[in-house]
Amino acid sequence: MLHIAWSPEYCHPLPTGHRFPMEKYELLPQQLMYEGTVDESNFFKPKPASEGLILEAHDSDYWNRLNSLQLTRSEERATGFPLSRALVDREVLIAGGSVEAAVYAMENKIAMNIAGGTHHAYSNRGEGFCLLNDQAIAARYLQKKGLIQKILIIDLDVHQGNGTAEIFKDDPSVFTFSMHGAKNYPHRKEKSDLDVGLEDGTSDKEYLKTLNISLDQILNRFEPDFIMYQSGVDVLESDKLGRLSLTMEGVRMRDDIILSLSKELGLPMICSMGGGYSEKISQIIEAHSQVYRLAQEIFF
Repeated sequence: MLHIAWSPEYCHPLPTGHRFPMEKYELLPQQLMYEGTVDESNFFKPKPASEGLILEAHDSDYWNRLNSLQLTRSEERATGFPLSRALVDREVLIAGGSVEAAVYAMENKIAMNIAGGTHHAYSNRGEGFCLLNDQAIAARYLQKKGLIQKILIIDLDVHQGNGTAEIFKDDPSVFTFSMHGAKNYPHRKEKSDLDVGLEDGTSDKEYLKTLNISLDQILNRFEPDFIMYQSGVDVLESDKLGRLSLTMEGVRMRDDIILSLSKELGLPMICSMGGGYSEKISQIIEAHSQVYRLAQEIFF
């Protein structure tokens, strides 16, 4: 069975006019159940990640100041969110969701987190709507428990996974791959194990060709035991922040490539949703829904 982490706390309200589409975390599970892709039994409410596990991926000084709501004004501005207790608790819960999803993936080959993909969170600071790095925390959990050794993080959000790259920069057991808009945020990129910067306006054909070539290169260099997939849909042509030109079908084909690769290699994987900022919320929900449909089709 496909296990999906979700909690009402994922839908933490933001001030009116805030550009982050928090409502997608409520609408996405509704859409998946409405169309019959999943039912209520597929969802589990995660437990918050423990402080000890958070500290496996994040500096204690940063975590203590974040948890006590003592970030500086400039640090808070960098996250893009107004800091609050509810927001911090939400991030801790999302990280816990990716941890539990990873455990379910070990049993069933795939699991999902309705939220997550918080790849701009560094070991010592937050950026770009990300306070804690859920994939890094989940990766450390799997390794600490001795469940796996080598992890491949595939980050296909339109923005580089700079925080993830920083956290694992000196760790050969985790391969970080980010394919993103070359001229998009963040303007100062970190060094992943493989970075592929795409020009503005990149379309389906070029994108998918580049992705396949990159995956071949990675698998010639690295033999993973587990895949973590950041499946941001801000690569859509309709995205307000993306600047690429993928169609809805192009995003579906992208997701199909990644999920089919995991299935072919027999590797467990988790999917975190990442970004999506199209003007119409229906486009965001449809783009995210596709990866769940594919998970059911390919694995179950």
